[in-house]
Amino acid sequence: MLDAKFVEENPELVVKKMTFRGIDLDLGEFLKLAKEKKVFLQQIETLRFEMNRSSQQIGKMKGEGEDPSSLIQDMKKVSDEIKDLEGTYKQLDEELKKILLDIPNIPHESVPEGLDSDSNLEVRQFGKKPEFSFDPKPHWEIGKKLGILDFDRAAKLAGSRFAVYLGQGAHLERALINFMLDIHTREKGYMEVIPPFIANEESLIGTGNLPKFEEDLFKLRGHPWYLIPTAEVPLTNLYREEVLNGESLPQRFVAYTPCFRSEAGSYGKDIRGLIRQHQFNKVELASFVLPERSYQELDKLTEDAEDVLKRLGLNFRTVALCTGDMGFAGAKTYDLELWMPHRNKYLEISSCTNCEDFQARRANIRFRREPKSKPEFVHTLNGSGVAIGRTVSAILECYQQEDGSVLIPEALRPYMDGLERIS
Repeated sequence: MLDAKFVEENPELVVKKMTFRGIDLDLGEFLKLAKEKKVFLQQIETLRFEMNRSSQQIGKMKGEGEDPSSLIQDMKKVSDEIKDLEGTYKQLDEELKKILLDIPNIPHESVPEGLDSDSNLEVRQFGKKPEFSFDPKPHWEIGKKLGILDFDRAAKLAGSRFAVYLGQGAHLERALINFMLDIHTREKGYMEVIPPFIANEESLIGTGNLPKFEEDLFKLRGHPWYLIPTAEVPLTNLYREEVLNGESLPQRFVAYTPCFRSEAGSYGKDIRGLIRQHQFNKVELASFVLPERSYQELDKLTEDAEDVLKRLGLNFRTVALCTGDMGFAGAKTYDLELWMPHRNKYLEISSCTNCEDFQARRANIRFRREPKSKPEFVHTLNGSGVAIGRTVSAILECYQQEDGSVLIPEALRPYMDGLERIS
């Protein structure tokens, strides 16, 4: 959430920044309500001053043996008036907050301008695209022929956009989860967390998923809970409504969770295979850092996610997302995109994002530099470290052999009990 005072003092700048995101923002109602709120605050403060002065006068009258009942009656009327004004003031504050909750983050000045992915900027690339002496097959055909993926039975069990992993397919998924967790916990300095896979409304508001993107979530009928769309939600909310010791920062967490998304508005897009499913596994990274360190942390987070793909020997590129292609809460985002042979193009597998203090304001996560210093909002970051299903699909396609078998990346073989090939 943007700082209300900043928006009030810089409305033209905020509107301009939103145009870079492709949003035509009208702040007229916000500014009107903010002005009304100021008027009510002034009235409340004036009456409180009057109350304090009357209270002192009553004490003086009692000390001098005078009857203050008339003044006490007047004070009661003023007190009632203050309560009425405070009620209206609180209502105005809630209306302003509601408006702010629907406004996305302001892009960092280094983010390339543009309205769609065509304006994204490639930062670097790793590895070579695989070459084949035969026509490469899509991963869903490879998985079905090897007997390790079953989409038909998944549809029977749940519906479309689900998968059943079988045998070495299930082993491959589990191996990737452990492989990624070991890298991030043993080498990169992240603390492993197993969070709830269900989140309340406050947690989803904190990360920016609610109220604007409710249609993308699965809500539990009869309960005030949602299935998490990503572990970013519980990880970011670990410190909601808390004040941290600045000396404890940075704090870095990693979690494996299943993720659940309705994929509203994506009908007809990537509906085959493992690319865009309602349920998928992911290893997520999250950081809480000092504001002045957040962009160094973004570089680290991105490099940590890249390292997973490098060790698997997969060709990928890192791109800086443009203003119009970034997520709602992001100030700056790098996407990692894997090369997919059958598609003959790159596919996003990780988004590494610096949200600055946007989520921290929504979730009220603060820190103190000194024990008695004024609390400040932390900066939060998150990134996939990485998405499991898409990694499986890339391995099946990039390591496929002409005889229909699939080689296991060398770094992953210890996690597959030494298996070198699925055939």
